[in-house]
This record gives sequence, structure tokens and C-alpha cells, in this order.
Amino acid sequence: MNNLLTAKELKEQGSLVDLLSRLGYQPVPKRGREKMYISMLRDNDTQPSFSVNDDLGVWFDHGAGKGGNIIDFGLAYWKNLGFNEVVKKIQEVCSIAPTEQRVPRPRKPVKVQHVVERVKPIGVHPAITDYLKSRGVFDVAKFYLSEVYYYIEDENDVRKHYFAAGWLNENNSWEVRNRYFKGCMGHKGITIIPGHPKKAAVFEGFIDFLSWRFDNPDADHSIIVLNTLTLLQQGITKAKAFSSLDIYFDRDKAGKLASRDFIKALPYATDRSVIYEGFNDYNDKIKAQVKMPAATQNNKTDFFANVKVPFER
Repeated sequence: MNNLLTAKELKEQGSLVDLLSRLGYQPVPKRGREKMYISMLRDNDTQPSFSVNDDLGVWFDHGAGKGGNIIDFGLAYWKNLGFNEVVKKIQEVCSIAPTEQRVPRPRKPVKVQHVVERVKPIGVHPAITDYLKSRGVFDVAKFYLSEVYYYIEDENDVRKHYFAAGWLNENNSWEVRNRYFKGCMGHKGITIIPGHPKKAAVFEGFIDFLSWRFDNPDADHSIIVLNTLTLLQQGITKAKAFSSLDIYFDRDKAGKLASRDFIKALPYATDRSVIYEGFNDYNDKIKAQVKMPAATQNNKTDFFANVKVPFER
């Protein structure tokens, strides 16, 4: 094929279940609306821990604590390929031809409604609190996140209620995350927190931003959180407004490729991931610190008195 679908078109037309089937992976007997697989992203998985909700077009690997859309899966599965190569690979494997002028496949999100019922401050629901504490970011999360309560209604008017920690992106949609799910209530978008007019720190997701904030409570950088690597090019465009850029992407293949592409576009940007060398991402470093004996950790409790939230909801 000479032409590639855009990332948006691929997410609309591609099916995770179809892609996995063509790659030779079949789910265990269906449980609810999700299909469960032995993880193909990890060699040590013996119990089905890789879940796919094809209605929503998302996956989550419970053993790795990571998930995303069909392109995020491709980046994780074909670690040696770049972003455009992954888009092309998925298109080829799934036999999606751009010349067919195909309309988006009849995926349930066209019919399924995601409705946010209410938003509460962090600290109300114990499950959300425990999740954020397990990530080592609860104390700082109180300044930036909210508890989002929402339901999903399918084509049969059946509602299922959920809750998660979340924050708003530039499209006024909630990026939500809990122990079992990572997604967006609406249109994906970047989140920007205004700060210093000349310097910015750039992150893949808000958990890593919170991890950095935990270590740097007094930093005055503007913040750019992509919320997904599929928005890398948009993030680069927004980052051009700053003359000093620090990048804190994951140290896996996808994160390293994103850092390379970012620095190629903006050569003055600096990859700061060496700070958590030996870990996959910034949050893994923070979680390791949380597990250390209290006597060996730096006492950061008083630092949060100086944390400022430079934006309003």
C-alpha cells in the first residue's frame, strides 16, 4: 500500500481483537464486555492479564500496569519500529486499504455513551486514594486531580458505573485512570499547565508528571502532558513556544523513540530520563522509593506547602 491512514483513521477503523487474531492470539472464554488474553507483551505471564475492550478500542496489561489504544499496542508490540512504521504495520496486518474510502467500522463508541455524573476532590473514595498511594503520588495528586464518577451506557440502555482519578485535557475531556483502566471520557488531548514562559517539562502521562512534581515541588516550569504518545507531533508544536525543554518520557522502546523524534524536531530539548535510569518510567522510581524503609527516604512532607497549581478548572 502506498498510502497510510492517519492515526485518527486507524483508531476508528482498526480493531484490537482483529489485530490480535491476525497475529495469532486468541482470548480465553469471554468475561463480560472485555476479552482476556495471556499477555503477548510479557514473557512471564501465565494467567490471563491482558484485557481488551473492543467496544471502546482500548487494552490494558494488568501485569505491566500499562494500556492504551491500538497504536499504543503496536508501539509496545513492535518495539523496533517507529511511530509511522507501526501505523503502516497495523494497516497491513489488518488489511485496511485507504483507497477503499471506508467509513469507520460500526464500533460501539458510536452508540455507547460515556457520561460523567459527578466530580469530587481527591481523598473521598478509598479505592482511588489507595491507588494513588500505591503509585506514591497521593499527596501531590490532591493539588491536580479529581475523582471522576461516570457511567457507560450501551446500545441496550444498560448502564455500568465506574470511578477513577482524572484530570482535564485541552478538549475539556477527562483523562481517567484507576488500578484497572486507563482511558479518556471524550476526545483525547494534551494538558498544559501554564508556568514559566520560557521553560517547560514534557511528560507522556499525568502519573509521571505527578512523580516529577513529587521530586520537584518548587519547580516553576510550564507543563506539557501528552496523555498519549499518539499526540507527540502536537506536543512538539506546542513545545516550540519554549526555549528550554526537559523531556521525561518512558525508557522503553516507544518512549526512547519519542524522545529521539522530539529532540530531532527541537534539538535544544534535553532528555532527562537518566534521572530514573534503571526504571521504566519516573513513577517506577517513585514507587521504589515508597517501598523503602521510612528512615532511608527524604522527608518531603513539608515541601507540598509550597506547591502551587497555576490553573483553574
